[in-house]
Amino acid sequence: WKFDGEEHSIPDSTQIAKSVEKVNYKNIVLDKKSHTIFLKQKAMKIGFRATGKGYAADKPSGLLKQLGVPARIVNASGDLVTWGLLPNREKWKIGIQNPYEIEKAVEVIKIMNGAMTTSGNYEKYTEINGKRYAHIVNPKTGWPVSGITSVTVIGENAEFCNGLSTSIMLLGVEKGLELLKKYPNYGAYILSDKGKVIRSSNYKKVKRKLRRAR
Repeated sequence: WKFDGEEHSIPDSTQIAKSVEKVNYKNIVLDKKSHTIFLKQKAMKIGFRATGKGYAADKPSGLLKQLGVPARIVNASGDLVTWGLLPNREKWKIGIQNPYEIEKAVEVIKIMNGAMTTSGNYEKYTEINGKRYAHIVNPKTGWPVSGITSVTVIGENAEFCNGLSTSIMLLGVEKGLELLKKYPNYGAYILSDKGKVIRSSNYKKVKRKLRRAR
């Protein structure tokens, strides 16, 4: 899968199976003493798409906090971390993008201290024979995920929000919400490919928490 808009046919099943045959985090060897990473199998690669942007947002935000900056917002290509209040003493207002009308938001939330990330199938994809195939691929099957258009996760840490939003895209609504129950400090706003809005049971509670000072 290239997801560059130039694909006109689905890769054959052999190619798809081969693309994920080396996917296995157990083949990554970390050496903390020498600060090295070793990949056990030839032609393996490491990608940071699932959590990289969230990590990239968290780090400068943490540095600004150490420097005593009283208020900040860090935007890593849509993955956001906020702290403090705007100069007019208002909270940050962050919109959840409408996948069907990009210039509009499906919901706007107010955050004082927290993070928000979104995973979706509406920006990077390819269409083949009238069907859309999104860039988020199931690592077990090699096929693009389906059933969910976007997942927005709010919580304390952008990197973790990022991992959860991608995981929910992969798992689907039911299993994704079940996973989220393990992490009560994170809430999800899910938009199905049928346009249905699903909020995690703790979504409102997490929103209230992120409005408060810490």
